[in-house]
Amino acid sequence: MSSTAPSPITFSNPEGIAWPGGYSLVVDVRGPARLIMIAGQIGFRPDGTMPADFEGQAVAAFENVKRALEAVGASFTDVVKLNNYLVDIAGDLATYRAVRDRYVNLANPPASTTVAVPALAIPGAVYEVEAMAVIAG
Repeated sequence: MSSTAPSPITFSNPEGIAWPGGYSLVVDVRGPARLIMIAGQIGFRPDGTMPADFEGQAVAAFENVKRALEAVGASFTDVVKLNNYLVDIAGDLATYRAVRDRYVNLANPPASTTVAVPALAIPGAVYEVEAMAVIAG
């Protein structure tokens, strides 16, 4: 007889909180685990160039997060929180969501914050993402 221990990570959307979808409102991590924090990534390609368009930058930024996760033995299924910064949120929000959905675990999407910013630290950058991941111990 085998039993499966309950997951120490729970994704939820509590009743009574308006929720537009596409992310989890609450990610609860219990017990021993590794917490991985990835600094903001902009759309630099590995060769140091940056696409001129938003979609290209968003894909490059998510690829950078993917490489950072892989470097510590994690993947996007381990991501529990994303913070997103868009220079033109009105014009690029739908594209951001389409790119994000190619990477994140859609069954348990991470908690997420997306904000409009007037500019990013690198001239020409129009998108930045930072991530937090948890690997259950």
